[in-house]
Amino acid sequence: MTTKTPISTIPSPQPKSDVYIPTLKDQEILNTPEHLFKLHTWSDLRSIVSENRLEDLKRRPGDLRRYLEWGAKTREEYGSVLKYILSQRLFWEGKLVARSSVPFEDEEDTKILLNDWPYGVSPGIIHIVIWTKAEIPVDPVSGDVTDESRRIIVEYVNKIFIDRLGLPKEKVLWFKNWAALQSVRTVEHIHVLVDTNGVDGALEKIKMVAG
Repeated sequence: MTTKTPISTIPSPQPKSDVYIPTLKDQEILNTPEHLFKLHTWSDLRSIVSENRLEDLKRRPGDLRRYLEWGAKTREEYGSVLKYILSQRLFWEGKLVARSSVPFEDEEDTKILLNDWPYGVSPGIIHIVIWTKAEIPVDPVSGDVTDESRRIIVEYVNKIFIDRLGLPKEKVLWFKNWAALQSVRTVEHIHVLVDTNGVDGALEKIKMVAG
C-alpha cells in the first residue's frame, strides 16, 4: 500500500493533454549509456511505491527513446495516443460511459493489460496496467488518491492477484501516477507490479487475466 507524500513534494498537475512532453529527467536518461543504467530491483520498487516517489521510476534509455518515437508515429497515424489505446488496446472507442461509478466494480468498465512500455525493472518483474472507465477520485490538494479510492484499489488488486491468482502478497505492488506523471491522460488507470521470481507459474497466471 502506498503512503501519502508531503504536499510540497508533489508535482503540480499539468493541463490534460495527449501529447507527452519529454522532461529534463527524460533527457538525462536518454544521455545515459545503456550499460550504466541501473535497473529497478524489487527492493527499489517497494521503497519508491511506499514512499510515493513515483517520479523516480524510469525506463531504460533505449526503451524511452523507442517509446518517444512510437508516440510520435502513433499520433501521426491515429491522431493521438489516446485514440490508439481506445481503439486498438482497450476497444473502448465511443464506449467510455461507465456502467458503474465505482472503479473496477463492473468487468465491462475494466481492462487489465500488460504494459507495452514498462519501466526499467529487473528480470522477472512484470508491469501491468489496469484501466477503468470510472473516475478514481484524488485529493484536490495533495494529488494522491483519496482514502476511499485507496480502499477500493487495494480490494480489487487483492481480489485479482492474491485471491484469484494466488500470488504472494509481498510480490504485488500498485500505484497510481499523479496527473503530472501520466503519459496517457483522460482514461483512468493504475499500475501493478508483480515480482514473479521464485513463484512457480506466476507469469502464466498473470497472462490469464492480462492481455
